[in-house]
Amino acid sequence: MKIVVVGGTGLIGSQVVRRLDEQGHEVTAAALSTGVDLLTGAGLDRALAGAEVVVNLTNSPTFDEASVAFFQASMDHLLAASRKAGAGHVVILSIVGVERVPELDYYRAKVLQEDLLKAGGIPYSIVRATQFMEFADAVLSWTTDGGTVRLPRTPLQPIAAADVAAAVAEVAAGTPLDGTLNIAGPEVFPLDELGRVTVAAHRDGRQVVVDDTAGMFAVVKGDVLIAPEGARIASTHYRDWLAS
Repeated sequence: MKIVVVGGTGLIGSQVVRRLDEQGHEVTAAALSTGVDLLTGAGLDRALAGAEVVVNLTNSPTFDEASVAFFQASMDHLLAASRKAGAGHVVILSIVGVERVPELDYYRAKVLQEDLLKAGGIPYSIVRATQFMEFADAVLSWTTDGGTVRLPRTPLQPIAAADVAAAVAEVAAGTPLDGTLNIAGPEVFPLDELGRVTVAAHRDGRQVVVDDTAGMFAVVKGDVLIAPEGARIASTHYRDWLAS
């Protein structure tokens, strides 16, 4: 199939492109670096011409209220160009439990993205993943003050980006779900414990302390970001990923 991956040069997108190429599909990576701007629509019709499947892995540059406008504009342009191209399947990547954290602007923006896709009139698939293992260092940096990292006890179920990319590639090459696939890592960690495991692996000497008011995950109540029943559980464990 001819598959276009918008955002195909990023952390997930580049791996999705590689996997689909190895499977024998005609796959193209579209991104700002290739002249495609999803926010303005520039270059999109050209990039999607003849595409049978469109995978959207672009992301808002911010996590604040501006992310709502980003996903509104980017999905409007993507869906219009996909319809023009005659694409029969549009895939996006979202977040497990995203509709259960309306306090976060970014999560509300991702819900909007899902809703726009569902109403777009094109067969679709949504892959919802838990938090990426690759982002753990960034999460710790947000609440680091000198030698101390303050983290809430929010339960997370981290997944490796490679496992996310494998699922997205599989879905993109398959029949549209017209629904959602949830994927997650095999272990649940309170965020403070995840921080201690990470700091120990890096041997950087920071001390992790519990602060249920610290960082963006402080607003998450209970286990709403944990994979629901029936989710696909990936095989990569966090400590193994850290050691690799």
